[in-house]
Amino acid sequence: MKTQAAFPAEFGIGGVASRIVATGKITREDERMLHQAMMSDLYLDSNDLHHIRTVLDRLQMGLLQVAD
Repeated sequence: MKTQAAFPAEFGIGGVASRIVATGKITREDERMLHQAMMSDLYLDSNDLHHIRTVLDRLQMGLLQVAD
């Protein structure tokens, strides 16, 4: 059985993704956590997957600025 994603409960994947898209900025830590969530054995529902894919697609298209 897969476990729930390990994002801070007050933010969750949706909250983190919304912040990233709204500001147009992503930190290396945000990027690492999203990649880790996608590649791990964690349970991700369809909303979580959509949020992660949206952010990673925007990052790949150059629409997000990486802030260290």
